[in-house]
Amino acid sequence: MSKPKLQFTDSQFIDGLRTNSNEVLTALYKKYYNIVLKLIVSNNGTQEEAQDIYQETIIIVFENVKKPEFELNCQLQTYIYSIAKRLWLKQLKRNGKTFLFKEGEEEEVADVTNDLSEHFKKEDNIFKMNQSMELLGEPCNTIITDFYVLKLSMDDIAEKFGYTNSDNAKTQKYKCLQRLKKYFFEKQVEHELN
Repeated sequence: MSKPKLQFTDSQFIDGLRTNSNEVLTALYKKYYNIVLKLIVSNNGTQEEAQDIYQETIIIVFENVKKPEFELNCQLQTYIYSIAKRLWLKQLKRNGKTFLFKEGEEEEVADVTNDLSEHFKKEDNIFKMNQSMELLGEPCNTIITDFYVLKLSMDDIAEKFGYTNSDNAKTQKYKCLQRLKKYFFEKQVEHELN
């Protein structure tokens, strides 16, 4: 006998996302996919593009509900639809295609613009950070990754790189961070000039 499908309210979805509930995330993922699929496919898109847009939409919703100041001022379905539409508009614009608004939809899209611009800014910073990390080279790239991503201790890093003690490893990490900041802010300025 199969388990009955659970139905969640908007506030249960929000609470579930805030507490990282896999059950809620899975249910959310399934519940609104078809409206995004229909939106994309009926506006010059493919099923694969709809999946990508939906994935990105859910990530944005997930990031936003985690913010303490987040408040849902419309139905969750409307919020998701608006984010997906905004993402799709941006992609169509990049590809030189157009999108036709139905009456009243422009206000919905405007409601999520701020959330999206923050998301894109974050995405842009990640891209610049990745570029900066590439410029950094070795051993700095690995030291920073080991410490901040893999959460290795300074003792482990000192041993891995053959430093005499963790203080020497700390000094090297500090120098690497200074170079990384320099590269990152150069990328920032470069980006603003273009």
